[in-house]
Amino acid sequence: MTEPSEQLLSIFQQTGALLEGHFLLTSGLHSPRYLQCALVLQHPQHAEWIGRQLADAFHHAALTAVVAPAIGGIIVAHETARALGVRALFTERENGAMTLRRGFKFEAGERVLVVEDVVTTGGSTRETIEAVERAGGLVIGAGSVIDRSGGYADVGVVRVALLTLEVPTYQPESCPLCAQGTMAIKPGSRK
Repeated sequence: MTEPSEQLLSIFQQTGALLEGHFLLTSGLHSPRYLQCALVLQHPQHAEWIGRQLADAFHHAALTAVVAPAIGGIIVAHETARALGVRALFTERENGAMTLRRGFKFEAGERVLVVEDVVTTGGSTRETIEAVERAGGLVIGAGSVIDRSGGYADVGVVRVALLTLEVPTYQPESCPLCAQGTMAIKPGSRK
């Protein structure tokens, strides 16, 4: 039987979601590899499988909701919440800050899982955790489809990734790809 991480890597390769080149990441860092989860999540059978895998890691946590940062994590949150039988919510940026909108709210102490598509520095996940806590939720853990930090990103709670990769990242001023004269492109959701 194939390990979930091997199966996930195979899905990324089959769907053309593992890109090679020169990329500008949401964090502002540059990288020679990019994982475009949207190319995987456009296939409902893959999205459902991913949600079940993340739900399995937290099935014991007595959760009442799953929350993700928009836009990349919305499908991940929905499928994970469906597998857990709980609500799926998302945060959005408002005046530069991650916040709950659209009437989303929590009862005080409501147990929440925060999920994300790809973690590089953990910044979006941390911002989402802070938004949930400001709204009265209690974040029990965090999950992601991909952890491209090699396991080093710290979000302040227990974190699970379905696939952990150590993908090089560079500050723009010391990027060897820039030094070669190539232009960084931003294929992600936040321009």
